[in-house]
Amino acid sequence: MHPEPVIKILRLRPETDSDIPLPRYMTPHSAGMDICAAVENDLTLEKGDIALLRSGFAIALPPGFEAQIRPRSGLAVKHGIGLVNSPGTIDADYRGEVKIAVINLGKAAYTVQRGDRIAQMVIQKVYQAELRQVQQLDETSRNTGGFGHTGK
Repeated sequence: MHPEPVIKILRLRPETDSDIPLPRYMTPHSAGMDICAAVENDLTLEKGDIALLRSGFAIALPPGFEAQIRPRSGLAVKHGIGLVNSPGTIDADYRGEVKIAVINLGKAAYTVQRGDRIAQMVIQKVYQAELRQVQQLDETSRNTGGFGHTGK
């Protein structure tokens, strides 16, 4: 088994955001760490609204890893709150603030309050593949069958 990667985290505005919890696993077997909103004031998202929310932190991932920013299932099911670019990717060489691009796909307005858990962050190993141009690809039983090719 490989050791867990060490992720350096920097609280960007400690003088104003010390009340915002840093990302954390909520249960012993959680895959994702919850991220809290570092909004200054309550932010109401009307139906269809998109907003870019601050998290208050930046991270330094080791080479070969990414952080995926994913929706929280409870917010999605109960209120229709998702992420515009789900999953969002934080690359190992990015050092800026982690921001959450939320969208209200629900039937009613939703208010994000300071410190609300708004997304989750999953750390994944990644590989940079080598692309090799060829004249043709090997055939498979599926071959070029695309969307819906296996039936209803």
